[in-house]
Amino acid sequence: MKIAFVYDRVNKFGGAEQVLLALHEIWKDAPLYTSVYHKETAPWAEVFSVIPSFMQYIPFANNHHEWFPWLTPYAFETFDFSAYDVVLSVTSAEAKNVITKPDTLHICYCLTPTRYLWSGYDSYIAEPGLGYMGGIGSKIFRLLTPTLRNWDLIGAQRVDVYAAISKTVEQRIKKYYKRKTETVVYPPVDTDIFVPEKNQHQESMQKFLVVSRLVPYKRIDIVIEACNCLGLPLIIIGDGSDRRRLEKMAGPTITFINRKLTVVELAHYYQQCQAFLFAGEEDFGIVAAEAQSCGKPVICYKQSGMAEIILPGITGEIFEKQQSDNLINILETFSFKEYDPVSCRKQALLFDKEVFKKHMKAFVEEQYTTFKDTNL
Repeated sequence: MKIAFVYDRVNKFGGAEQVLLALHEIWKDAPLYTSVYHKETAPWAEVFSVIPSFMQYIPFANNHHEWFPWLTPYAFETFDFSAYDVVLSVTSAEAKNVITKPDTLHICYCLTPTRYLWSGYDSYIAEPGLGYMGGIGSKIFRLLTPTLRNWDLIGAQRVDVYAAISKTVEQRIKKYYKRKTETVVYPPVDTDIFVPEKNQHQESMQKFLVVSRLVPYKRIDIVIEACNCLGLPLIIIGDGSDRRRLEKMAGPTITFINRKLTVVELAHYYQQCQAFLFAGEEDFGIVAAEAQSCGKPVICYKQSGMAEIILPGITGEIFEKQQSDNLINILETFSFKEYDPVSCRKQALLFDKEVFKKHMKAFVEEQYTTFKDTNL
């Protein structure tokens, strides 16, 4: 089985990139096709043979992909996968637009249907990430939206088999693409690195924690409002287009860390927090599983994919409405002493990287066998 990976763009590091590295451990010879590749900001990709599209040669495209939503789907259509038995696209945007011949199986591991066109459309219109061109960009994007949605729907039908990263994403695939998902495979967590701290003193666990890209749809503003109201200490780790607005909102008990942390440093922040907080409608949320892997409870919004991995009252809490008042109600009576670190850790082990690799390998091989038998 000769396999190729396809990913939207290789210019950052986050949850999706952890997925790709885990896939590489299964299929080490698989090349990685993408729209653009920025070596300086994506050193993790050095383990792959990365094959970028023609967009690589367009000025500014490798670190300002948001300027080219009308071109990126076409870039993926230009790749030739005739030499491969299986194409595995990992995507939250345009990578599913690849065109494969009848004897090549296209499996899409869907991170979410293209967020800026569907579930996150309103947030993207409000803050399209175009800097000083934001106002003009929003108007142009509104005009392009019908065409881009139509192109996205066409690309979604080219996929032979869908796998989703969560039940939340499975529901979105059904809603927006009218497609069935064959399985849910939760993303991998490195539970060997994210571990509870030994001999931890309870008095050291004072602060609450957020780890996220600082963009509007993550709704970090809700967490800030709640902690401002109650005067609770909060650490926010991450950076993004919404950072300046969030910093202006934050009171004296809130600290921002926007430098790049090592995984060991990040694990230390998980270990030292009372609980991990999140108010966005996340697709899954590897960071929440990392926090649980360190023995910490998670408090999140009900409609987030994070809620799927929380056992209320045991490994965290869930609030009903995406409002600061709802989060405040939980934080007012919250005590980390009521949550068992062993239970949190046990829950996270369900998403261990080895569990992911076993599930994904079996799924791809099963689908390929069925595909070959059907096409004999």
